[in-house]
Amino acid sequence: MSGGSYYVPPTSKWPVLGSLALGLMLIGFGMILVYGLNGVMMAAGFVALLAVMGLWFRDVIRESRGGLYDAQMDRSFRQGMAWFIFSEVMFFAAFFGALFYVRTFALPWLDGEGAKGVAALLWPEFTASWPLLEPPGDVAGPREVLSPWQLPLVNTLILVGSSITLTVAHEGLKEGMRETTRNWLLVTVLLGLSFIVIQGVEYYEAYYHYGITLEAGIYGSTFFLLTGFHGAHVIIGATILAVMLLRILRGHFAAENHFGFEAACWYWHFVDVVWVGLFLFVYVF
Repeated sequence: MSGGSYYVPPTSKWPVLGSLALGLMLIGFGMILVYGLNGVMMAAGFVALLAVMGLWFRDVIRESRGGLYDAQMDRSFRQGMAWFIFSEVMFFAAFFGALFYVRTFALPWLDGEGAKGVAALLWPEFTASWPLLEPPGDVAGPREVLSPWQLPLVNTLILVGSSITLTVAHEGLKEGMRETTRNWLLVTVLLGLSFIVIQGVEYYEAYYHYGITLEAGIYGSTFFLLTGFHGAHVIIGATILAVMLLRILRGHFAAENHFGFEAACWYWHFVDVVWVGLFLFVYVF
């Protein structure tokens, strides 16, 4: 828009409907965990949330392509995306922090070390180790742990490679080479889907062959919390990139104006960096 004016969008019903859909999904998830009910309510909330997001994003795309956004709006979008990614950093920092706390403080205390070593009186026979295959008390630990040099290493190479292919696609868009952008973005989406499939295979192996479950002590719970939430972010990121691919095929974005695509790149690179941390501190060390 000319004249330096700031676009104010009309009143929207999507924030309220999105909140209701998210609440329905979380209530359904809680009912599964607490009462063991089926996932109909959670599935309904999830479908409703996807519908709201799709319609909301449709409106934003129409506003953008209609020329309603100016430089100030572009700065607002960039700041908003930066703060969103920062909140995601803090989200994963909490889970990494829990992992480091257990390994650095809680386990040594239970083994009689440190300022709170008196905790060793709870289970005198306990020996601190990581991975914790023999938790104290009546908890059954996993039978063994996954090798980091098999499926986890393959997934690491896939995600690192996907960051490279996405960077190539982004550079192609900035140079106006749409065919290059389309092809390399397609490769990135396929790599993301490959990661999801391989992690599904890994979960099957972990659960049924290695005894790594949410009930398998602190190792099992931290393993699934960290890798599970990351896997959910990969699914979200791959979905976003697939939408970007559809928009590229429809002729959206320009070499000098494509923050929607750039924001998707930011998110995907963030997900890749988190996985490198997971690979090192969950699988290797």
